Amino acid sequence: MVDTLVVGEALIDIVQPVDGPATEHVGGSPLNVAIGLARLDHPVRLAAYLADDAHGELIRRQLAADGVPLVDGSTTAPRTPTARATLDGNGSATYEFDLTWDVPYPLPTDVGHFHTGSIASALQPGATKVADAMLLARRHATVSFDPNPRPSLIGEARDARAHLEQLIGCADVVKASDEDVAWLYGGAVDPAEILALWGQLGASLVVVTRGGDGALMHVTSTGETATVPGRSVSVVDTVGAGDSFQSGLLSALLDAGLLGSVEARDRLRRAGLAELRPAVDRAIAASAITVSRAGANPPTRTELG
Repeated sequence: MVDTLVVGEALIDIVQPVDGPATEHVGGSPLNVAIGLARLDHPVRLAAYLADDAHGELIRRQLAADGVPLVDGSTTAPRTPTARATLDGNGSATYEFDLTWDVPYPLPTDVGHFHTGSIASALQPGATKVADAMLLARRHATVSFDPNPRPSLIGEARDARAHLEQLIGCADVVKASDEDVAWLYGGAVDPAEILALWGQLGASLVVVTRGGDGALMHVTSTGETATVPGRSVSVVDTVGAGDSFQSGLLSALLDAGLLGSVEARDRLRRAGLAELRPAVDRAIAASAITVSRAGANPPTRTELG
């Protein structure tokens, strides 16, 4: 089994529904991806930045329950980050963050796949270290990236775009949402054009999620672009939906031997739409299960069938 390293924020989501009291949940996009991979039976470690405090203990308990070890040094932050997620009538969330991000410790190199994104790839001082780690990881592992930009933390799109495009160029697989693309490039842009651009930057597979409308995928080697339909489900909320999509996508690619080593990178580069479409199907299935229940609660392999 390929060992995966996920690098990024672990935090406490304070979820405020339209009606009723707020509740606290373990969250953070990279943490959710790590737990999602573990529930799909993939060995995975998380490199994070949290504190030895009450919120940090909640995170450590959740990771232990799902069998996700923390990399040594992950509990050296001054305080454990929090994100207040305010839900609207459709279950969509907007976030306000209280966090710092850094990687003041060495990252393991004995892994076959490296994943990062979200706040970890954009917020200094840790963002520069994450970018360096991505470059180093490419020597021995495949790399995936989810930009997942947070405007309230990283500023204007024009300032973030060049940096995120550099990271996209380091990745073999890139996943983003249509909202991410619209924010980075303007709402009138055609997402298919951005998928092709990101493929030209270096990614072999680029996927843009479209909520209930499924996803748009682009295969760089063949130039193929395809729309993959979503699934009709009763939505409780969308917290963690994109992260479950990400873990489902990576899971299927790892199972297919298209991620996990330098040799797998070569296979991924040669793969066509027919070989890669099942990974997007699994990603949509995982996301559909998550939105049908409260919070960031990714499915197990048994639930995916």
